[in-house]
Amino acid sequence: MTFDFGDLEYPVVVAPMAGGPSTPQLAAAGASAGGLGFVPAGYLAVEVFAERLGAAQRLTSGPVGANLFVPQPSAAVPDAIARYADTLSRDAQRYGITLGEPRFDDDGWAGKLDVLLDLKPAVASFTFGLPTAVEIQRLRAAGIATVATVTTVAEAQQAVARGVDTVAAQGPAAGGHRGTFDPAALPSDVPLDTLLASLIASVDVPVVAAGGLMTAEDVARVRRAGAVAAQLGTAFLLADEAGSSAVHRAALQDEAFTETAVTKAFSGRYARGLHNRFIDEHDAEAPFGYPEVHYLTSPLRAAAVRAGDPQGVNVWAGTGFREARTGSVADIMHTLA
Repeated sequence: MTFDFGDLEYPVVVAPMAGGPSTPQLAAAGASAGGLGFVPAGYLAVEVFAERLGAAQRLTSGPVGANLFVPQPSAAVPDAIARYADTLSRDAQRYGITLGEPRFDDDGWAGKLDVLLDLKPAVASFTFGLPTAVEIQRLRAAGIATVATVTTVAEAQQAVARGVDTVAAQGPAAGGHRGTFDPAALPSDVPLDTLLASLIASVDVPVVAAGGLMTAEDVARVRRAGAVAAQLGTAFLLADEAGSSAVHRAALQDEAFTETAVTKAFSGRYARGLHNRFIDEHDAEAPFGYPEVHYLTSPLRAAAVRAGDPQGVNVWAGTGFREARTGSVADIMHTLA
């Protein structure tokens, strides 16, 4: 039987957070606590993704989802990437490292789709764009529910036309990468509540609400507005089961950080994180180009983490990061119910 969000004991989704925070343990704990947990495939080799998804499934009898980044045409201009690399040379010297080599790849798209069809998670969600109608149909035929991350009504209508089961409305307060289909477009600033109402009125599929949700009151509000579930990421960054780095955890609780910012300086794609020195120094000059800029800055960011320096790394977080709490996923989930 295909997964139904209405069957969740708690209508809470532990968001997929690629790059470290989402572990198999985090996904499994979210599922075991009565919600839906996610294993992100982003940045992982196909084999590693398969191992992590399988591990999460073995750790729980609850529903586990998987999230894939959909490859989009690159917005990179090689000369602009080269100029940006020059401006980052001082940072490289600061940490004593060599910048990464910019390159484009599709994040192992075909192989990761095969993993989904093999391991059959309850849900497959997609960010940055849409699978083809044929790919969506293959997943649905395998009993896998499909969810598209959308930031506008137009994107949601495209997703429904492709055949997805559910759309996840990502509001502008969300931490991490914006799911905007056009990698060079300025992300929508339509508030989540407005977007949610527009989607419910415009598409004939269930809508999950995401972006800036941190408390039981937030979950109740979007549920009253018609969302089938609330998806939260930042609320679980300090969970015992999360793989958030020590630098990430400390920064989220450091009173020196007072606000977030949307920037393309780290990855070449718009994303929200704690406002720090790197953003101040490089946001204005950072070019579009995902994943090229991601690969360029990756050694810098890793070095900043090794140095314990939150000023030199992306500390992805939503606008409500001050509400993040420590404890087990089960504890956090119960506070949200």
